[in-house]
Parts: sequence; structure tokens; C-alpha cells
Amino acid sequence: MLYCGVDLGGTKIEIIVLTDDNSTLFRHRVSTPQGNYEKTLDAIVELFHLAEETVGSLNALGIGIPGAISQRTGRIKNANSVCLIDQDLKADLQSRLGCKVYLSNDANCFALSEAVDGAGEGAKTVFGVIIGTGCGGGLVINGQSLDGANFIAGEWGHNPLPWLEPNETALPCYCGKSGCIETFLSGPGFVKHFELISGHSLSTQEIVALVEEDSSLSDTAKQALERYCEWLAKGLASVINIFDPEVIVLGGGMSNIDYIYRRVPEIWGNWVFSDQVLTQLAKAKWGDSSGVRGAAWLTR
Repeated sequence: MLYCGVDLGGTKIEIIVLTDDNSTLFRHRVSTPQGNYEKTLDAIVELFHLAEETVGSLNALGIGIPGAISQRTGRIKNANSVCLIDQDLKADLQSRLGCKVYLSNDANCFALSEAVDGAGEGAKTVFGVIIGTGCGGGLVINGQSLDGANFIAGEWGHNPLPWLEPNETALPCYCGKSGCIETFLSGPGFVKHFELISGHSLSTQEIVALVEEDSSLSDTAKQALERYCEWLAKGLASVINIFDPEVIVLGGGMSNIDYIYRRVPEIWGNWVFSDQVLTQLAKAKWGDSSGVRGAAWLTR
């Protein structure tokens, strides 16, 4: 059996074909046509046909999208790639490809990939977290992605950061609210909060590098990283209190900070409603390939 998936990102569209034993038969990526829905459809169709030329006939296609599906209309909503909003992507692609198409949020695909054969393999319950440019999440139970009644299951990034201290600044979020978890835990959020306490505008990589240096900003960088770990611990503790996953897998640019895998489990027990925390915190096994792999697993 072959499984084909597409990761529809804001900058690139990637396709993969996997086998039952998780081997990759085909993989290719192209740049995403910016702001053009019809050209985006064309790119996906071309990639699918290119995959079929290489591996043979494919019966279905799974797609990870940067948004969700409206249960009311069946069309795309909440997409940061705005040309997708209010489009019937599933029907349009099924019409062009002549095969079954499955859609899911890209964070759900990430979580599914890591639950099937990644850092959460073997666990019955997995929460996959993307902490990068934005902050998303996905839930997987017994190897199946949970979409939810409104197709927003796992969207923890647009809840308020819990247990916020009086001296901590709740920044405005693009969603129209303020103090969202995303404004604290995304890469841009981390950078902005560092700028607020230091007066310096630096990249995430530059801030983390300062922690290991001996400079005038080193102590401030250490303070910023420690605060970030506390915010992440609080955010994940709220998930543990509700979903209680066996494994939480982190992906996205901020997940590459090794310190958080030691520090967060040391302190999240302060907010978890239990006498012990058995949940494991792990780095994604498949890195930026998890999204496209999870899209392929949608067709299982």
C-alpha cells in the first residue's frame, strides 16, 4: 500500500509517497504560488502527477493545510495563507485528480506523523506542538488525529497564557485578542518579550547564543530563556490537566533549544493537578518532514 501526502505551506508545497514500512519512495517540493489559489491548485496537481509517474497509480491524497475546515460550509477558514480562505479545496482537488482527498490542519499532521512513527511512537495519546512563527497543536489518540466538532482540536495557541504574573505583558495577537499563548511561545513572541526587557531587537538564535557568552546581555538572555521555559511549562501544564497525554512532542524553530527539554519537565509539576507528572516531553524525530509525512498518514 502507498500513502501520498502534501504539506501546503506558505512558502513551499511538498509531496511525499510512503510505504507500509515507512520507507520514502518519492519526495519533491516547489515554491508556493503567492496569493494565487488557482496556481496553488495547479502546483498540487502537477506534484501528484509527478509522483504517479515515479511510483505508479495513487488512490488518495492527504493534505496538511495552514488552517481548518468549516463544518458549516466545508470551505477553508482560519488560514494564514489568505488565498485559501472560503475555498472548497477538497472538492476542487477531487474533481481534478479523480481520487479521494483528505484535509487536516498542518499541526494535526505534524502530531500524527510523530505519533505513528516518530517521537511519540507506541504512545496511545500524543499532543504535538509547533512553536515556530506561530503556535499550533494537534491531538492524536490511538494513532488517529482528533479534529474535533469545530475542526479546531489542539488549537491551544489562541487560548490565554494561564497563571500570568501581574508584571508580565500581555501582547496583542493577530487574532484580535491579547495575551494568547502564541504571543509568548512563538519565535516572534520570544523576540518581542526579550526586546521589552532588554531594549535590543535580536533574533531567537542570537538571544540563545548570548546565554553561553560572557557579555553585558548574557544575564538578560538567561532571564528571557528562563521565563520562556516557565511560560511553556504553564501552557503545557494546562494541556496535561485536560488531555493528559503520554507524550508531548515539540516541533518548529523554538523546539531546537535543547535547554527546554530539561528545564520544562523540572517545573511543569507546579501547575499540573497531580502528585507526579509521567508525561514525556520530546523533540520531533522527523523535524520539518513531520508535516508532509503526517499528511500521507491521513490516507491510511
